[in-house]
Amino acid sequence: MAAPAAAKRPCCKPSSSPSSPPRNDPKRQRHRTAVAAAAPMDDDDDGAAATASSSQPLLPGLPDHLAQLCLSPLPPRLLHAVCRPWRRLLYAPSFPPFLSLYALLEPEDVTAAPDVSLAAYDPLAGRWDEVPAPPMPSPPPTLWHPSFLCRRLPLQSVSASGRLVLLSGSTHSLLPALPRPLVFEPAGNRWLLGPRIPLAPRRWCAAGAARGRVFVAGGVGAAYDLAVARSGATWDPAATPSAPWEPIPPLRDGRFSREAAEAVCSGGKVCMVNLRGRGAKEGAVFDLAAGRWEDMPPGLLAGWTGPAAASPDNDGTIFVVDEEQGDLSAYDWGSDRWRAVVVAAGRLKGATEMAAGGGRVCVVVGGGEKVAVMDVTTPAKAARSRRGETFTAPGMWEVPAPPGRRVVALHVLPRMTRPE
Repeated sequence: MAAPAAAKRPCCKPSSSPSSPPRNDPKRQRHRTAVAAAAPMDDDDDGAAATASSSQPLLPGLPDHLAQLCLSPLPPRLLHAVCRPWRRLLYAPSFPPFLSLYALLEPEDVTAAPDVSLAAYDPLAGRWDEVPAPPMPSPPPTLWHPSFLCRRLPLQSVSASGRLVLLSGSTHSLLPALPRPLVFEPAGNRWLLGPRIPLAPRRWCAAGAARGRVFVAGGVGAAYDLAVARSGATWDPAATPSAPWEPIPPLRDGRFSREAAEAVCSGGKVCMVNLRGRGAKEGAVFDLAAGRWEDMPPGLLAGWTGPAAASPDNDGTIFVVDEEQGDLSAYDWGSDRWRAVVVAAGRLKGATEMAAGGGRVCVVVGGGEKVAVMDVTTPAKAARSRRGETFTAPGMWEVPAPPGRRVVALHVLPRMTRPE
């Protein structure tokens, strides 16, 4: 995922700006709760310019299918900066996609409009585009409940095989909200329904991705059932919607049914803990090759002190952000130790969610108001904050959340396609 062109400026101009368009101007409708397609790529595109640019060849003297082969190795940022035909090519279904940030969002005022929406951040255009609204069941999942005044209810989602999967949530009656997973395909800008989750719909489970498959273990159904709390299964979202879930051996007990937990895959093993932070917790590791559950190495368990994610393109390295210290660390299986990647002097303190991919680690900070993006492929450098604190970090920049929204979950996935 490329560094965003507009990461250092607001993604959308505030409505109070004198240059903002009128309230009924369609430019103000870029971020809405339900739309059928992504926002247009360029606000200043008019019909005549779009028609003229669409008739231009990608490379003079070559047919477009050969020109695509010539252009595909070039950096996406270069293609985006040259001309309209190349910029439009970046979003074509036939062209290799670049990576984008996908976020589940809630409104800042949850009492006024407690709905859930999704958006994708385009790092080349430097803006958020609305993701088509998912076909939520009735009643839909909710994030807030009067019985939990200071706690958000989880809406668990995972990214697997280049798709976003909504897997688990709770209704206003505190019952499982999703009997079947909802799958978003960025290549087709569409939602699909997956097969029914084995045994029973669930919430408060461990969920993640393992080698392109959705992984789920534990959880609670409409009522506590030890069989559900110990069960687990995997499913390939790239297969046909009728492809069934494949069960895995049961957990030793029902300890992964109290909290929503992230399951991260590294080195052919799926790892998860039943509690974040520095408190007493238990961990479990599922060996994909051997098909059995194992105890978690003590060093891995002790250093799991916040949100975690595994980067599939960094040999499955597990990254974790310490919720109290705000530092990013990476786990080494050989030594059973965590090494510091970013000593951020509190810049990541209070991290709530994170995702990794494309050589980047993305962390939700500031109560969901922004996303800190770090390039973990470059060596760390010493720097100094405005308050004089010294920290070490690779390339780091921040992406503000869409206006009036907060980020509650984050994923790194291929960009959405755009209509020709």
